[in-house]
Amino acid sequence: VQLQASGGGLVQAGGSLRLSCAASGWIFSINDMGWYQQAPGKQRELVASITSGGRTNYADSVNGRFTISRDNAKNTVYLQMNSLKPEDTAVYYCKANVVGDRLRQDDYWGQGTLVTVSS
Repeated sequence: VQLQASGGGLVQAGGSLRLSCAASGWIFSINDMGWYQQAPGKQRELVASITSGGRTNYADSVNGRFTISRDNAKNTVYLQMNSLKPEDTAVYYCKANVVGDRLRQDDYWGQGTLVTVSS
């Protein structure tokens, strides 16, 4: 199973970006999916998560500005990022809990996509 993240880039404060992360490989089903951010010199932290049923959870720092969604038919999770702030600058990683071959359940990470917000 592989996760391919895309959509990062450079944006001015107040702007928007949309991240995508597509899972591929032998996938029976996907449970929780999420996005994490890792700023320079800091630990990786949860930004938002979504269950297979669509229930969402957000970090306080992004609540009301970011929206996580998923397309189960495409095995893809999205992160719509609005009203971006310089402190949102980080590498963003997607994560998925996948039931794969032989019904084995594992966590998989995408390669990370850099979001830079200029002031």
